[in-house]
Amino acid sequence: MSNKISDKDKKDWKDFLSKDESLPDKDSKYIQKEVTKTKKFDLHGYSLGEANSKVESFINESYKNGVRKLLIITGKGLHSQNEKNPYVSKNLSILRYSVPDYIKKNSELMGKIINISDAEIEDGGSGAFYIFLKKRL
Repeated sequence: MSNKISDKDKKDWKDFLSKDESLPDKDSKYIQKEVTKTKKFDLHGYSLGEANSKVESFINESYKNGVRKLLIITGKGLHSQNEKNPYVSKNLSILRYSVPDYIKKNSELMGKIINISDAEIEDGGSGAFYIFLKKRL
């Protein structure tokens, strides 16, 4: 292979740079489109059983209504009284850990979900998470 650039290639390159055209972005179809509908649910004050039940209903209702992005606020578990009880799991008794775990173990719910991810700082950071729902068929 020659290291020399032909005069034609140089001319083509100069012509391209002088125009306001841009190359088509082949990766644009892979970029996640902005999700417009977002619903939020705050679990502060709920017990573990109540929270799981409410979240399940919330996901099913949102999926049915075509909502694509959910924000679930669990809190960080800083004020949980469960840490004082030696017979209760420190992690699974706190909604922050137990609610996502409950969702991931529920195959019916997971069939409606694309992804579960941590929330951005402005939406609660480690005290919240997003659920991205599939389109309803």
